[in-house]
Amino acid sequence: MDQTRRAVHQPARPTFSELFTPKLVTVLREGYTLAHFKADAIAGLTVAIVALPLSMAIAIASGVTPERGLYTSIIGGFLVSALGGSRFQIGGPAGAFIVLVAATVARVGVDGLLLATMMAGLFLLAIGYLGLGTYIKFIPYPVTVGFTAGIAVIIFSGQIVELFGLKLAGKEPGPLVPKLMAIGEAAGTINLAATAVAALTIITIALLKRFRPKWPAMLIAIGLASLVVALLAMPAETIGTRFGGIPRSLQWPAFPPLSLDRIIDVLPDAIAFALLGAIESLLSAVVADGMTGRRHRSNCELVAQGFANIASALFGGICTTGTIARTATNVRAGAHGPVSGMMHSAILLALMLVAAPLASYIPLAALAGVLAVVCWNMFEKQAFATLLRASRGDALVLMATFLIVIFRDLTEGIVVGFALGSILFIDRMAKSIAVEADHQSLVQEDVADRASAYDSSEASDADTVVYRISGAFFFGAASTVGTVLDRIADQRRNFILDCSAVPFFDSTAANVIEGAAHKASRAGVRFIILGASPQIRRMLINHGVKRPLVTYAASITDARAQLKKAAPPA
Repeated sequence: MDQTRRAVHQPARPTFSELFTPKLVTVLREGYTLAHFKADAIAGLTVAIVALPLSMAIAIASGVTPERGLYTSIIGGFLVSALGGSRFQIGGPAGAFIVLVAATVARVGVDGLLLATMMAGLFLLAIGYLGLGTYIKFIPYPVTVGFTAGIAVIIFSGQIVELFGLKLAGKEPGPLVPKLMAIGEAAGTINLAATAVAALTIITIALLKRFRPKWPAMLIAIGLASLVVALLAMPAETIGTRFGGIPRSLQWPAFPPLSLDRIIDVLPDAIAFALLGAIESLLSAVVADGMTGRRHRSNCELVAQGFANIASALFGGICTTGTIARTATNVRAGAHGPVSGMMHSAILLALMLVAAPLASYIPLAALAGVLAVVCWNMFEKQAFATLLRASRGDALVLMATFLIVIFRDLTEGIVVGFALGSILFIDRMAKSIAVEADHQSLVQEDVADRASAYDSSEASDADTVVYRISGAFFFGAASTVGTVLDRIADQRRNFILDCSAVPFFDSTAANVIEGAAHKASRAGVRFIILGASPQIRRMLINHGVKRPLVTYAASITDARAQLKKAAPPA
């Protein structure tokens, strides 16, 4: 029995091959049936319908032709699913890259972009194989929320011209303030037809999401807008009028021009692509884990992202990463494993081969409307408001990241946010140390237990498990504690989390507890938080960790009384 317990708490260290075995292999080893394939095929079709307009819209917003977005989803998305360490990840072009890709294209052209994407793939391979992906989890929660919200604002500002059909006097500026000034100067050139098409698209998506949430809202909205523009001969620019349509086949793989000077020139772009891709893909994998209760392997996922970016660039695609919205759609559609992501890529290829001529009729204002909806969803309004209320420190980290991303640079925003989060942690740690002037030694001698001391044997029944967290629970410990809490519903009906020895929680820790509480609720496990100080309890409640999700107890006796009261009669 003791040996079994030690085996559970101290598992053997996984081998290199085990760490980097794709989830696809894991799923096939479990036994893959026709029913599983049908579930994956339906999920793949659902995601492909979402990805079709989104891939083209992101490519156009990034300053490249629409087919390059499709190449990215087809080639990059297939490899992300086939080789990745996440069971449900969907790869493709992401809105988070729009600003970086557009700036790279403006500076070094499409060939430079493809070279930077390939180099980013190599960097991701190195990060994954060196095991550095684990450390990306240490980014504080306020930084990720502020970063995502900042990207949403930047992407939306880039769609204003298309939403209103504006005609700028010159090239659209990249920085936000000059962009808004140029837009203001062009306010008199509003195209009412384009504005109406954009409004029709946004309203259609909103209504379908409200009343028919299972319908492919974006594709229906794009189709309706295209039909209206064609039938009424509205003067709104389309993919056909600007780009001449999209090809009906993939291009042959080819290397972009290589030279030492060129490599040095695009090196900063490649590093930025790799860092952003790693963060975005692992955030997406974490979202999928939270929805399904599974756990991804970070470094294996980054290796897959590396291969996917190299292959995407060879076929003319842009940066590939895990996409949160499409991954969540994949999970909700009932996917069983990575085959759904591979099917999504295959279906996109079939749609491109068959329906490419129809893409010429898609209005650019409609695609801008789709991205406007994406930006609205990207801006995590509830999380943003929660962090502003949580504490001054978290609010400072959030707003610093948000504002620097908007007005300066994406990478600078992450770096500054992480630095401020670290300083905030050090400050909190210093304040958590208390020295009492009672002439006791700072290193006290061992003493006998008192009768009132905590006795975990009181809660050692077979249906109850007690975990006790000691020390500071902050973003650096969130991954470790989250791994332990993932096992709460293994074979128990009651879970007690003793927080009496925790000096403080930060918002990342509160987010981990919230996720564990939701998982416990789904599994029918009763969750009790024991001994939380008023400050910790307030933090948890602000993050939604409250009744009926959890209950609070002042002592183990109180917790046991709650369990006895809730227990069904024998």
